[in-house]
This record gives sequence, C-alpha cells and structure tokens, in this order.
Amino acid sequence: MRRLPIHPRGADMHHPAIETDYLVVGAGAMAMAFVDTLIDASSDATVLMVDPHPLPGGHWNDAYPFVRLHQPSAWYGVASTRLDEAEPDPSGYGRGATGAEVLAYFERLMRERFLPTGRVRWFPGHQYRQGVDGSHRLVCLTTGVEQVVTVRRKRVNATHARTEVPSVRRPAYALATSVDCIAPGQLPQLQRSYAHYTVVGSGKTGMDTCLWLLDAGVPASRIRWIMPRDAWVQDRANLLTGEEHFVLSMRRTIDQFEAIAEATSLPDLWSRLEQRGVLMRLDPAVEPTSFRCAIASREEMTRLRRIHGVVRLGRLRSVERSHLVLEQGVIGAHADTLTIDCSAGGLQPAPGVPVFDGDRINLLMVSWCRPLFSAALIAQVESTVGDEAEQNALCEPVPVPERPSDWLLQWAVTLANAQRWRQSPPVEAWLKASRLNTVGVLLDGAGPVEPTHLDLLRASGAKAQAAMPNLNRLLASLSLHPPPAIREVSAGRLAHPDRVVP
Repeated sequence: MRRLPIHPRGADMHHPAIETDYLVVGAGAMAMAFVDTLIDASSDATVLMVDPHPLPGGHWNDAYPFVRLHQPSAWYGVASTRLDEAEPDPSGYGRGATGAEVLAYFERLMRERFLPTGRVRWFPGHQYRQGVDGSHRLVCLTTGVEQVVTVRRKRVNATHARTEVPSVRRPAYALATSVDCIAPGQLPQLQRSYAHYTVVGSGKTGMDTCLWLLDAGVPASRIRWIMPRDAWVQDRANLLTGEEHFVLSMRRTIDQFEAIAEATSLPDLWSRLEQRGVLMRLDPAVEPTSFRCAIASREEMTRLRRIHGVVRLGRLRSVERSHLVLEQGVIGAHADTLTIDCSAGGLQPAPGVPVFDGDRINLLMVSWCRPLFSAALIAQVESTVGDEAEQNALCEPVPVPERPSDWLLQWAVTLANAQRWRQSPPVEAWLKASRLNTVGVLLDGAGPVEPTHLDLLRASGAKAQAAMPNLNRLLASLSLHPPPAIREVSAGRLAHPDRVVP
C-alpha cells in the first residue's frame, strides 16, 4: 500500500507556526466521517488532521489480519463515498469488508478526496499536545520537531472512543515466563500447533478468534474460552442492505418498539427481544450481563456453541503453566497451551462532556450504535446551526453501551435526538439526502421508497410513539430519567412519525 506524504499541502518544518479553522485530533473513522461532511457543508473551512498512525483509519492500522467488519459494509464509512468489498465474505457469515479494505478506503479518501480540496492538511506520525499556555502543538514522533497551530474556530477531539487493540497493549493479567501468549494478529504466523488454545475475552475479538481457530481446523474440544461476561448480540440478518432485505429490517425495528411497549420488566424485555429474533445469546441458560453493540450471524453463534470449554469465573488474574487464576476460582491448564489475548476493550465509556463545548467539539455517539453517522451529523450541525445551546440539543450524547439496560437508554436518547432533528430544517434536509441515514442504508441505492415500504416506515413511527410511555416506566425502574424530548414524545408530540430514525 502506498504511503501518504508526511507533509502534504504546505506543512513546512522550517516555519513552525501554522493556522487552520479546525484542528481535528485523531484520524480514525469518526474523524474521517466528520471531515467528509464538513468540507461539503462549509465551502471555505480549512482543516488540519493529526494522528500518530502512518495512515488514516485509527485502530484499523493495528487490527489483526483476519478482522472483517461485523456489520455489512453499507453501514460503515463516510457520507460521500461507499465502502465496497473486493471480495464478499467467503465464510457465508455475511460480514463486511476486510480490515485491509477498510484501511485502503480511508487512505483513498485522504488522497483522492480530502487533500485535493486544498483545504485539508494531514499530519501522520504526529502527536497532539496542548501547551501549558493553552497553545496547540504538533510533535513529530520521528524527529521531535514541534509546531504551534493557531486554531481560528475549533479543536475537534476525535479520540474519545479510545479503541483498544490487543496488538498494542499488554494483557491486564499476569503471565508466568513459561507461558506462550500472543495477540490474535500473530495466529496466522504460528510455526507449530499446540495441544490446547485458551482465548481470553468475550467480546467481538474473542468471537473472531474462536471462529478463526475453528475454521483453521482446531477441534472445539481443544479450545478454552475465558468469558468474564456473557453479552446480548444483534442478529446480522436484521441489518442486511438492499431492497430485498428492507422489509425484514423494518419489521425487526417494529419488533423492538413492540417489545418495549409490552415488557413488564427489563428481564421480560430481553426475553421478548430474543423471541422476536432481535437479540441473541451464546447460551440460553446464561443471562447476559453485557450489551456492547456486538453483531454476529446465527451461523457464527451456532459454531461458537460447539466450544464447551467456556469458563465463567470472572476476569483472568494470572496465567501459570499448570493453572489459571480467575476472580472466582482456580482451574487447571495443560502445559502445552497457547494463550491468545483478546481482552482489549473495543469500546470505552464516554466522558461526561457535551458535543459542543465552546471552542471544542467532542465527537461522541448521538445515535444508537452508529458512531460514523453521529460524527457526520455533528459536522452538519456545526456548519448549519449557529447557537451552541441548539447544537447540543440536537446532539445529546448517546451512552457507550456496557450493560443490557444501556440498550434501552440508547434508544431513549436516540429518539429524543431524532425528535429534534426533524424540527431543524438544515438537519432534516441533510437526513433526507444522506446515504448514512437508516432508510438510505437499508435501501442501498434502490431508488424511491415504494408505497409498501412507506407503510412500514409509518408503522415504525407509530409503534415508537406507542412505546414511549412504557419506555419511560422501564427507565424509571432503573432510576434513569429520560431526556425532555422523550417526555414530549411520550406525550404524543412525535414529529413525522413515519420518519423515525432507528
């Protein structure tokens, strides 16, 4: 892959003071989505992007080689440009683009879309630092040369996601010197086989690693899976794109609102969502205590259930050659075992800050499990709405999910935001035109919405409105209070009920 030039478009090592309208700290997926919309929404804004990685794409620079998007590719990427797959997932699991394809996609965006505008400058291999005097500084990680940046409008913090990747962090548990432990990315380079494999971590990376081992021919009996917490998982079939899948996807959205409206308690809600095919779990006998926006196919879940050596004794404390020490017990281990560390946290809690904060913009999720859509919408709001209080009313942060109850809270805040989006003409216009909006993603370029599809959209809005009173009651049972817009919705003031954005 061709590397981008280190100092394109006017960066000069001999003149350390540079100016820009927006200083975007981070060049991961959310940063790219923000800048992509900003340069279209604002005809004159200049942008400087800085990131320590050599290529745009953030953590994709460090991802394991067999990673693929867990959602279909149409749900991912920036508003202006589709992410296409050179080769669809051959496993039949329906996953999206490979990690290499995602990284190449962001590199092309920088080279072919951002830099040619003459309004975007890109500083790879640089670290952002704020001086004691509040100044903005860029430090080259290779030379140590420091440059001062004058920011005319705002600094954009695109690093709040703090996505962790196993290849660039040490395990949080102790390892005896005689133990073989690797990151998932080293699996394809193994020079020998092991009698047993222990996968540490129950998130998406752990799932991917277990599936890789099974697909490589490792018998399920030789795999041990350390699972501190079971999680609710979304069914990928409900997210497939194209006109042929639109009806199923919208019916599953309606199922979610009906489940909320009918549930007598949170456990009853999860049961109803599972019965309707919205959520899945690995073991029907184990109640999940986590929800992290994970996506899988039913085929993947079936394969993962072949692994019976699932250890549910809390977090791993230490690995010895003969045994493992966990929070809730000690278990024996085969001497010839390879430990694969998948315990890095892909999602980190969001800070308690607003999206728009004076001369700062914090890129946070403002829609249910959709970070890139959120970043693009924030750019549109920044470019078309002048009042900060109104900007923040349109962009209330959606919590980064951790517990199952966050599934419900995410819906509450998303619907509250959607209520206000529909009342803001510039945001409403952007939603109608954006390919990142839910309906546009699901139809995937299928053209005008058919009457039968419009009926489903209207039904979704009506079901959302009907669900609001019980949603409030369920949140109140957790001492969680819905935002003001949700109280307006529950009172029967849902704007455009045929256009609810899931």
